[in-house]
Amino acid sequence: MLEKTFQPAEVEKKHYDAWEKAGAFAAHPTSNKAPYTIMMPPPNVTGSLHMGHALTFTLQDILIRYQRMKGRDALWQPGTDHAGIATQMVVERQLGEKGFKRTDLGRERFLEKVWEWKAESGGTITRQLRRLGASPDWPRERFTMDEGLNNAVRKVFVELYRQGLIYRDKRLVNWDPKLHTAISDLEVVQKEHKGHLWHFKYPVEGQEGRYLTVATTRPETMLGDTAVAVNAEDARYQDLIGKHLVLPLVGRRIPVVADDHADPETGSGAVKITPAHDFNDFEVGRRHSLEMINIFDKDARLNENVPEAYRGLDRYEARKRVVADLEALGLVEKIDDHTLMLPYGDRSGVVIEPWLTDQWYCDAHTLAQPAIKAVEEGRTVFVPKQWENTYFDWMRNIQPWCISRQLWWGHQIPAWYGPDGEVFVAADEAEAKEVADKHYGKAVELNRDPDVLDTWFSSALWPFSTLGWPEQTPELARYYPGDVLVTGFDIIFFWVARMMMMGMHFMGDVPFRTVYIHALVRDEHGQKMSKSKGNVIDPLDLIDKYGCDALRFTLTALAAQGRDIKMSENRVEGYRNFATKLWNATRFCLMNECRADPAFDPARVKAPVNRWMIGRLAACAQNVDQAMAQYRYNDAAAALYRCIWNEFCDWYVEFTKPIIQGEDEDLKAETRACTAWVLGQLLHLLHPFMPYITEELWPQLGAANTSLLITEPWPDFGTLNVDAEAGADLDWVIRLVSEIRTLRAEMNVPPGPQIPVLIRDAGARTLARLRAYDDLIRRLGRIEKIDVLAGDGPKGAAQIVIDEATVLLPLAGLIDVEKERARLTKDLDKASAEGEKIAKKLANAQFVAKADPAVVEEQRQRLAEIEQMRQKLNLALERLAGL
Repeated sequence: MLEKTFQPAEVEKKHYDAWEKAGAFAAHPTSNKAPYTIMMPPPNVTGSLHMGHALTFTLQDILIRYQRMKGRDALWQPGTDHAGIATQMVVERQLGEKGFKRTDLGRERFLEKVWEWKAESGGTITRQLRRLGASPDWPRERFTMDEGLNNAVRKVFVELYRQGLIYRDKRLVNWDPKLHTAISDLEVVQKEHKGHLWHFKYPVEGQEGRYLTVATTRPETMLGDTAVAVNAEDARYQDLIGKHLVLPLVGRRIPVVADDHADPETGSGAVKITPAHDFNDFEVGRRHSLEMINIFDKDARLNENVPEAYRGLDRYEARKRVVADLEALGLVEKIDDHTLMLPYGDRSGVVIEPWLTDQWYCDAHTLAQPAIKAVEEGRTVFVPKQWENTYFDWMRNIQPWCISRQLWWGHQIPAWYGPDGEVFVAADEAEAKEVADKHYGKAVELNRDPDVLDTWFSSALWPFSTLGWPEQTPELARYYPGDVLVTGFDIIFFWVARMMMMGMHFMGDVPFRTVYIHALVRDEHGQKMSKSKGNVIDPLDLIDKYGCDALRFTLTALAAQGRDIKMSENRVEGYRNFATKLWNATRFCLMNECRADPAFDPARVKAPVNRWMIGRLAACAQNVDQAMAQYRYNDAAAALYRCIWNEFCDWYVEFTKPIIQGEDEDLKAETRACTAWVLGQLLHLLHPFMPYITEELWPQLGAANTSLLITEPWPDFGTLNVDAEAGADLDWVIRLVSEIRTLRAEMNVPPGPQIPVLIRDAGARTLARLRAYDDLIRRLGRIEKIDVLAGDGPKGAAQIVIDEATVLLPLAGLIDVEKERARLTKDLDKASAEGEKIAKKLANAQFVAKADPAVVEEQRQRLAEIEQMRQKLNLALERLAGL
């Protein structure tokens, strides 16, 4: 017999271990089943489970469990990413606590320490994924730094280099002055900063007393100016185009150039151009062949390219001195307060500096063209579809991809330099040396490039490198391309697009047929979760408190396409109650000897209530299948919730009680077998969403249920002849009883008394239903008797309309009509006042424009709730009018 209450902690580890031991997660490359592939977005090896992980991995696990049960050979390929910067920082921090720097150890010894850390602590995230119930094929787990993926990375780099698609170039990068490496845009966080806008006067050469005023938020960079840009249409400066200015403090002659980058409506209309320290200026510099003067070193201190007085100064100390010196020369026109966004390194926490440096680049524009075409032709589709626009916008305007990083941990670039700087790219040093010796005509010493590749470079190969490429493995032939990628919108640029580019180039096909983009998980008020706000919800805490199934079902039920998830502990608690409801219904069934009967045939069921429940079950399965086919997870969850809680646990269990307690043994046997069968099928349907409670309940239904539920086939009701008439009849009974219960609640009728019900204007079908289900209606509605009227009926009766019939409930003597009217009127006035207040606020364009969008949406939802409440209160008052 089941325990009285469901204790998730007691069953979760037990069942997970059983699944793994049974090999229930494994793909089978030699099977004759149709393959189905999901590539797990590899979490950082430094990571721990957060709510975003919980959402994306729950949705993937639902898909993979569903497709396994549907008979597919499902591969969910797991793995982790080496996370270059994050991992190096972790190990460096540990060394720092012992008084060491990585340079004290040297590169080889430092990398040994990183691998030691990875062996001891790098599996945290995968252990936590097990707690979430994730069911990937763990024995196939890959790591972006394992030998197989190393080979793939080297081959891709060498081939792209030889094809002219990887090259060295001097360009601006996001430079982290603390970590001493270039970083990607993804690793840059924009933060609002209250600063200043300095307006400086640059003397016009040969025109004494004439100045051109420029404005800047970074005065120190003016030491690297090589031009000032004005708009060709700006009448104020047309005579200066082609002339020169004298750069203050430096004395360098710099030209005035005409460029659309200068906006006549912004500031003075003239823009200082520092090509080596601003991304926009860099492009202007290229258009006008301007000199690019780098004035910073790797620490963001001023270097030898500035006047001696400023050399060696930190950028912010240099800023103070530059402003002071310009003020002394009378060249500061004004200083305005100015709010701006500053770029910070998300790992180091320091302001990022645009820095001109030699790096390795990938020709992303060329690689992007087939990947763009693949989405245009529908070979890969985005769900929701609007994310295709985000993909196209970035891909059609793609910039060269900086793929080198100045780190030690990562895939070291397979390039070696000869004595004169000549570069030799090869799969290994022996090959590079062979080519170099031939080039120089003698044996020479080579030095390997110390840089490593951007982490996204190796993860771009993930859909095929994890399957054994460049070897032509059976797995590669069977599981590429994948079926669906599930991920967040924030890495469409950085990962999805790059996998598309590399897949098209090296495999000749898209890496996945569908990209499902899920929403963000926010707090209950719609705010983005952050440690600084103190609103972070830890999924592991929720699992500890409410169980894994409750968290998974909450995330699923809220995962509506295109709508961010508002997460709260109350919601998880609510779905824990859903699990409890299912548990208690199962206990009821077992206590009433409802056991699985292998001989049960749903097509031969006689009792209408049983035929009704079988119909509702079949409809639920159809709704879940349709929702899953369209990635409408929330609709699938809603269909399951409605069928299990409302139709099975509430109505069907109540419908069966008089049968099970009755004298008809054949009917009792049928009902018991039907109840167990329906419950078993519901457990099948619910399993991908709530795997633990379903696996625990499945064997309790009877000795026939000996296999693990995870390995059971998905229910197929395609040939089942559903009894539409029984379905319609019982649905009518449910509507009638529900309306009577609602009216009793609205009118504050005490729960104890049984009341008579009168039916007027009933047609033949209604009369037949009343005769057939009289006992059921009276018991469920707490009704004394049901009489059919020939005339209008008595006064003082509340009315309900069900189809063509009017249902009257004589309430005289049961309630204080005037007291109820006063209560309802008071509630209505209160709701109306609150609604008017919110409506007025929403009608204020200034409020809507300035308020947090989440707050505005919350107010709109509240107004909709109030309107619904007002309608109910008005209906209740209308019902009182006749009493």
